[in-house]
Amino acid sequence: MTRTAATLRHLLQGPDLLIMPCCFDGLSARLIQRAGYPLTFMSGFSVAAARLGRPDTGLLSYGEILDQGRSILEAVTIPVIGDGDTGYGNAANVERTVEGFAKAGFAAIMIEDQVAPKRCGHTQGKDVVSRDDAKVRLRAAIRAKEQGADILILARTDARATLGFEEAIERVKMFEDLGADILFLEAPESIDEMAAFNRAVALPTMANMLEDGLTPYLSPDALHDLGYHIAAYPLTLLSSAVRAMQEALEQLKKGDRVERRVSFKELQEIVGFKGYDASLADASSGNVIPRLR
Repeated sequence: MTRTAATLRHLLQGPDLLIMPCCFDGLSARLIQRAGYPLTFMSGFSVAAARLGRPDTGLLSYGEILDQGRSILEAVTIPVIGDGDTGYGNAANVERTVEGFAKAGFAAIMIEDQVAPKRCGHTQGKDVVSRDDAKVRLRAAIRAKEQGADILILARTDARATLGFEEAIERVKMFEDLGADILFLEAPESIDEMAAFNRAVALPTMANMLEDGLTPYLSPDALHDLGYHIAAYPLTLLSSAVRAMQEALEQLKKGDRVERRVSFKELQEIVGFKGYDASLADASSGNVIPRLR
């Protein structure tokens, strides 16, 4: 098992809720690590928005999302969970996707049961494949891991929205039996549903804390009490960044100086100028160039 996958497994065995802000590029991932968070998640919604300026509706290809993932993984040392969507095709594609994410260095990959092209889990118009097709898809992901892909499988169902809560529970229980490592029931609509989900399974579970989403927005303590192991915040950084940029653009339009920003010195430090200059000094003295973190 890779260092990052092993680290994630160790984190999941701990007693605390893992608070996981989600990233969309190397800079956002680095900020998460600098703030002291133990892990992050590459959000498909956020990557689609940041890379394409388009909605999370299956527009990103396997190659594009993996390319973005590599940039994120090169920027940090904490475990990163990757959004593998539906696996980008049939069972063979799912295997290749899992293998590719593992080789890139992701600690885990999320595979979901939506119909392709998929949609953001808190928007209208999504649908899921049959239970049998969902089983085939997850079996392919598990098979890739059994054949040597050093990565954990985060299995997600979106069945709550279209087939009801009971079907969603049956699917996460099926995913558990098949050999998933982490379970995610997307968009439960009440605290009772969130509690029932955690009672129904024994594996670590993830909550999706989307501001203004369909799921009750609870405190970390409340999520821990319900039995969750990970609390994901998929759009918090993206939406905060968008608001900050909108405000800055309005101030510039008025001719004002933008004050709500980091200093140029701090920005240089965040992106690693000090490490880069140190690496040049080491290179000139004949030492091995360190990794820029």
